[in-house]
Amino acid sequence: MPRTTVWGAVAAVTLAMFGASCGVGSDSDDPGGTPAVAGRPAGSAPTAEPSPPPIPTATPVEKVRDAFAGLQATLDDSCTPADCAYFLRRIFDELHRLDGAMKASEKGPSHFVEPIKLIKELDTQVGSDQSFENLKEHQDALIATRNKINTWMQGHPDDYR
Repeated sequence: MPRTTVWGAVAAVTLAMFGASCGVGSDSDDPGGTPAVAGRPAGSAPTAEPSPPPIPTATPVEKVRDAFAGLQATLDDSCTPADCAYFLRRIFDELHRLDGAMKASEKGPSHFVEPIKLIKELDTQVGSDQSFENLKEHQDALIATRNKINTWMQGHPDDYR
């Protein structure tokens, strides 16, 4: 068989395969019919909806060391006129991120009694108002809590290494 005939045959087979797969449409006479699906007659409805992906049973728990690193990242920052709102909000958020990580830790909240207590005391002072004005009013308490927790954590290096 000449070489061009072999390549022509390969091309014809390839095109036929693509034509067959692309040309699948409705096998029914109904112009708006349901496309034929393997194992199901054209125009018939599926017997069951495809099942959604499984819902994860547990979300990953943030590690104390990662949350503590976020809190430590605020140590060199300060409340300047340009970014005071961001700074105070970040300290507040990082403290609560650490609080959640400590409570969810494998060691359990009983291992982190002191820092959890400090955050709870701060929350009692700040209340539910997390506005910049209220956080600014409690700036000293926010920074003191952060610093006390930093000191506590430095005494417990196995919790963040």
